Amino acid sequence: MSESYESERRTDGRTGGRTDGLDVAALQRRLAAFAAARDWQQYHTPKNLAAALSVEASELVEIFQWLTPEQSARVMEDEGKAGRVEDEVADVLAYLLQFCEVLGIDALAALSAKIDRNEGRFPVNGGR
Repeated sequence: MSESYESERRTDGRTGGRTDGLDVAALQRRLAAFAAARDWQQYHTPKNLAAALSVEASELVEIFQWLTPEQSARVMEDEGKAGRVEDEVADVLAYLLQFCEVLGIDALAALSAKIDRNEGRFPVNGGR
């Protein structure tokens, strides 16, 4: 990791995750560089990335599989489980970002457009 890149980041929260100086495009560039350095781009087809994304999402589900609703709400209080949850979230996000990069999808624009559509489909009203 470059020194200038490292200096742009700061520690944030309990896990030591770093967020300053990072954005979706920067993370996509890091993921692409990581894959290129290992000659993995040949495997990063939309089909393979979609499958990997599904597997990682399933690994996230596995952590919560037999927990009660109350236990699942407190999962981040357990240091061991919290680390596993964070790792799986990172894996899901990494594969999603790589998938978007390969297909030329702007993930944030896609999310914003979807929220717009959902606001039209599900208007706020007094009843639930």
